[in-house]
Amino acid sequence: MSNHPENRLKDSASPYLRSAAHQPIDWHEWGDAAFARAKSEDKPILLDIGAVWCHWCHVIDRESYENAEIAKIINEHFVAVKVDRDERPDVDSRYQSAVSAISGQGGWPLTGFLLSDGRPFFGGTYFPPEDQMGRPGFRRVLLAVADSYRNKRAELERAANSLGGGRFIEKKITGTHTDLDLSVV
Repeated sequence: MSNHPENRLKDSASPYLRSAAHQPIDWHEWGDAAFARAKSEDKPILLDIGAVWCHWCHVIDRESYENAEIAKIINEHFVAVKVDRDERPDVDSRYQSAVSAISGQGGWPLTGFLLSDGRPFFGGTYFPPEDQMGRPGFRRVLLAVADSYRNKRAELERAANSLGGGRFIEKKITGTHTDLDLSVV
């Protein structure tokens, strides 16, 4: 735990969301305020969906969301939204389908990157804080997404409009891509 003042999740009805109230992330609950802020500040949304019973959700909380350096990147470049999948199964279902189509994986924690209108353009599940276990580190993912949002927005818009849209970011982060041919979509 940090000495950071509690964030807006401190008053959440969800025990899972309240457990993140001490994190140095400027979290929002799912709702219009988060989307309005993303639009007015011209930032992408970092969507974190998890549950109190999810082991890896607590791991990413401890390793990344409680990390002051990673929190600074998130707060500077994103509007952060945390969702309890047990409280909002509708939101979880929508983004599980999208992230599974984008990355070929689903589950919790779900880490999604959305345009301010809620359309996802990249996502995955657990990302370690730094590159390890054959996975790109969360810090690298965050910086690559922020850079693409600033410098390649049209490509992200196209990615958000296509079924396999997240492949653009996947290639930028990992240097690889799957066999999905976007020209057939």
